[in-house]
Amino acid sequence: MAPIVKIAVIQLYPKPMQPEHNFNKAASYIRSAASQGAELAVLPEYHLTSWVPKDSRFADFGEQWQVYLNKYQELAKECGICIVPGTIVESHKDEEREEDRLINVAYFIDMEGVVVGKYVKKNLWGPEREHLTGSGRDVHEVFDTPIGKVGMLVCWDLAFPEAFRELIAQGAKMIIIPTFWTLKDCNPAGLALNPSSEALFLDSMCTARAFENTCAIVFANAGGPPGEGYAGLSQVTVPFVGALTRLGSCAEGMSVVDVDMQILEDAEENYQIRADLERDDWHYDYRHSAKEKL
Repeated sequence: MAPIVKIAVIQLYPKPMQPEHNFNKAASYIRSAASQGAELAVLPEYHLTSWVPKDSRFADFGEQWQVYLNKYQELAKECGICIVPGTIVESHKDEEREEDRLINVAYFIDMEGVVVGKYVKKNLWGPEREHLTGSGRDVHEVFDTPIGKVGMLVCWDLAFPEAFRELIAQGAKMIIIPTFWTLKDCNPAGLALNPSSEALFLDSMCTARAFENTCAIVFANAGGPPGEGYAGLSQVTVPFVGALTRLGSCAEGMSVVDVDMQILEDAEENYQIRADLERDDWHYDYRHSAKEKL
């Protein structure tokens, strides 16, 4: 039988450009998760800074990324828990253009404090493209972790099934998605039809991606006070069942849930998604198969 993995999904309200305050709050939740036996804690995207790219301090924070990565590595070792610390915005020198560039990075830190996975956000949401550089045509990677083979995506990547296919073709059973997604990320035409359009999008996509890839989805989004447009809805979702746990749209909080990984094996036995991807005659040949196409 496949193992049961205890996961903590943490939904935070990040105070803009108060990284130390936001880190301390996140650390408190992570310590609580560890005390409840969680093996993995996942935080939202931009949880240290919020999304305030026009604040000059946002770009300046990119110089501090190593400080906070080290803090999370120390925390993981202290608590004996794996951590995906949402995303950390990093500033790096682009030698070709002779200028700094900002990238949005998710890390997987194991319980010994070792970084075993790193993912740079590929699919940037429209407003991000003015400020960030994506990972372009870099291949999505799967990481061997203490809880199994894991893939990581970030926020708007959720809209691209190709990313998921690339990960599960390499054996990922769990895909972790730190997110900063609000109800205001919908245009006026969509909001006029459905003010909760983005909530429908998120719930639908998490469920669909779990079913169509026979994988577990760990989705950690930002939450916040009512009326400020936060979508929340952080959840852990699996095939057959849907959301094993799901936080509300506004509140901060944490949920610790047992994920029976046997569900994924049973779903694959039924749907045969991975088996089809492994076939030599698989008819979708654009980077969906782990095998090299001849």
